[in-house]
Amino acid sequence: MVEPVATSPQNVRLLGYAAAALTTSSFFPQAIKTLRSGDTSAISLRMYLLFTLGIATWAVYGLVTADGPVLVANLVTLVPAGVVLTRKLQSLLRR
Repeated sequence: MVEPVATSPQNVRLLGYAAAALTTSSFFPQAIKTLRSGDTSAISLRMYLLFTLGIATWAVYGLVTADGPVLVANLVTLVPAGVVLTRKLQSLLRR
């Protein structure tokens, strides 16, 4: 059996921010690629709609529960997700 690691609440919060930074940064390459190429043909509109709504909901959750890592990560992730979703919608409207 694994014993729990004794750690301070501050270290746990820092771990949360580190995890948030890593996962949040993973969305920027797709947004940058989409901006540069303009190609959204392989991107699912439904997936990005649901994903962006999910991120917004997590941000509200982070705000309501005063969970800094959840709030910050999801507010920042809204930027690249919003960029990709906007480009996808623009490409569909141009058809």
